[in-house]
This record gives sequence, C-alpha cells and structure tokens, in this order.
Amino acid sequence: MSLTAQTYWAEHAWLDTGVEQGVVIKTGTDGRIASVRKGAKKPPTGSVTLRGLTLPGLANAHSHAFHRALRGTVQQGEGTFWTWRDLMYGVADRLTPDSYFALARATYAEMALAGITAVGEFHYLHHAPGGAAYDNPNAMGEALIAAAAEAGIRITLLDTCYLSSGFGAPPSRHQLRFSDTTAERWAERAAGLKGDDTTRIGAAVHSVRAVPVDQLATVAAWADEREAPLHVHLSEQTAENDACVEAHGFTPTALLAEHGVLGPRTTAVHATHLTPGDIRLLGHSGTGVCMCPTTERDLADGIGPAPGLQRAGSPLSLGSDSHAVIDILEEARAMELDERLHTRTRGHWTAAQLLRAATADGHAALGWHDAGSIRAGALADLTSIALDTVRTAGPPPELAAETAVFAATNADVRDTVVGGRHIVREGAHQLVPDVGQALAEAVAALRG
Repeated sequence: MSLTAQTYWAEHAWLDTGVEQGVVIKTGTDGRIASVRKGAKKPPTGSVTLRGLTLPGLANAHSHAFHRALRGTVQQGEGTFWTWRDLMYGVADRLTPDSYFALARATYAEMALAGITAVGEFHYLHHAPGGAAYDNPNAMGEALIAAAAEAGIRITLLDTCYLSSGFGAPPSRHQLRFSDTTAERWAERAAGLKGDDTTRIGAAVHSVRAVPVDQLATVAAWADEREAPLHVHLSEQTAENDACVEAHGFTPTALLAEHGVLGPRTTAVHATHLTPGDIRLLGHSGTGVCMCPTTERDLADGIGPAPGLQRAGSPLSLGSDSHAVIDILEEARAMELDERLHTRTRGHWTAAQLLRAATADGHAALGWHDAGSIRAGALADLTSIALDTVRTAGPPPELAAETAVFAATNADVRDTVVGGRHIVREGAHQLVPDVGQALAEAVAALRG
C-alpha cells in the first residue's frame, strides 16, 4: 500500500526528553518518522493536529483474540482459572477460519481505538475441531494476519506449540485442534507462515505442561534460527509449578533454562508464582516478562513479582491477554497499583517507566525494535490521549504523562497512527465503520 508523506503537529508529545509542547512530526512514504521538531507554537500549514498528549503507539504484548467473546459471560458465579478454562474451550470449539477472522478483525479494531498499534497474538487454534488439518494448514493463523491488516494494526503472530494436556498426558478432546502431535510437525507447519511490513512471525511454547520436555529445544531452535520472538506462559498457576517439580524436579523456569528456552528474545507471560531462584534465572538471562494485570486479577491468579524481575534484569511489557478489558493504560496503572496493595507502599515505577513498558519494551518483545519512540527513523506509530475529558482535565501539561497513566482510559484515545496511516481519527476508526456492531455480530455468531 502506497503512503504519502504527512506532517503532524502534536499539542504535547512524550519524547525521550519528557513531555514537550508543540512538536512537529513529519512522516515519510516509508511509514517512518522523517523528523521531529520541538517548540512549534502553532500547527504548520497543511499539518494534521493531534490534540492532547501524543505517545508512541502502544504495544499489546499478549493477546488471545478469541477470548474477547468471553467478556461478560464468565463473570457469573464463582470458580477458578480451571473452571474459566472450560468455558473458554467452549468458544474455541465453535471457531472456524471465517468466524475467527470476523472476531479478530473486530477485536483488533477495538485495540486500535484503544491506541494499540501492535499486538502479540499467542495463537494455538491451528486445526479443525478433532484435530484434522485444514486444506490450508495455516488457515487460522492467516485469518488473524488478515484481520490485523484490515483493522490497521501490526501483528506478531506467535505461533504456539501445544501438544499435551499435562505432564505426560495426551491432549484432551478440546485440545486436539491445538496440537500438531510433535514439535517437529509444529515447526514444519509454522515455517509456512510469512511476514510482511506489518506482520512478524514468532513462536511460543504454550507452557511447560503443554510441551513435553524433550521437545522444548525444537521450538527454541526454530525461533533462534529465525531470530524470532519466543513467548511462553510461565507459572501462572501454583498447580503447574507443583506438577512440574513432581514430574521433573525443576520449577518451570529452571526447566526452561535447562532446555535453552530463556534469553533476550524470549518473553515469559505472567510469571506470577516464582521462587527467588526463578527471578534470578529470568533476569540474568535477559528474558523479558509480560504482565497482564487485568486478566491476572480477573482470574484470581495473583500478583507477580514485577519489581524484583525488573531489578534482576528482565524488561517488562504489558498485555490484555483474555481481554476482560482492552486498555493498555489500565494495564500500566494496574501493575503499579496492584504492587501498592501488595506492599502497602507507593511509587514502584514512575509514569515514564510504565509508559516505556507500554511502548518501547512491549514492541521489542514482539520483534518491533524500531517502534515505541517518537524519533527520526522510528516507525511512525502514534497514539494521542485527550487531556480535556472528565478524567484528564485539570493537571498542568508538564504532568501529562502522569495524567495519561494514572487517570486516562481507552475512552480518552483520540487518534491512532500506524506507519503514517491515520487509523483512528478523533475517536473514530477509519477502516471498520462501527466497531461495536462488528464485535456484537462476531460474538453472537459464536453463541452455543
């Protein structure tokens, strides 16, 4: 798709130097930022005005698009992660490539409205119910790639190896469509996926319970050969930790370290229940950690040791995971506020540190190392937050970053620019005319 050069004037922008007023951002025909100039009191002639605070595009580092169909329906009664999982399987059983495309397109459009410019899709719905391959073995993954393109955002498709229902146990009936039967067959299928200007292909180990120990190295090698991101659900539940120790004598983190899964291109998702030794292994290996606070609290998982992980050397990113809400500002705020509840102290991260997790470090976890900052040469991905709504009005401009993190919500996003394309303009999606209706129709089609 051809692009035209554009000039944006940001009323306020969050740069490496902090919040600056009157920032001119020029984008080129390559979808990158050509230049950034501060101190422009008025919009240049012919420029597009971005009111409020303009940030680098937000990164959603962990998503299961089909979980969006669960919103509201899983909030009745009591239960645990495991009972919630049974309801999730019911939705998974009803998805086809066409219905998955429709749901993902609407979900990714919702993300664009929330200022998200890149998503990491942790994808394991590979086959038809019962496990039979589609004529196109990557039909489901390609549906997600097409959905992101139509919604106007970038995607890192984290094609997921998922082979077992537990340590030494075969897949359950629901999980048959997740499984390629072996890691070698998973690798062969995943090799058929192709990236492009807005798509990266990465890999994922669903969890240590879902990939037998003798096949972990195959997944890690696949990602290593391609210098691709590698993600893994880690220690989300204490039951998984206990079963791993019983089966192998290692914690899940130690098991991953033993088989070459950890490292700077790897991101552990959740990492909620860790030992001090686990934290050291993750940090010293440079393994990133994606925290998903709104899902972790929705499922009553617990509060992960994010400050200790960061001190040990793990970059932190953020994800909306099950999409109880899609709001990366809320994820950033929740990481700090949950830790305040846990420790009864305040100020574990500054607003700037939380914004970095929501932008640059999130993009890096997804393989978009040239995104996440407003500077010449970076991808022209921008998000503007209104500073005059009932939530954000009042604070002085120099506190705009604090206002965005600790007061704003997805409803305050006014503009989203991806690769120089104005995807959301004044709160309206330019490619999906009625996102709410698209979501309603896609979810209704999956009701049992």
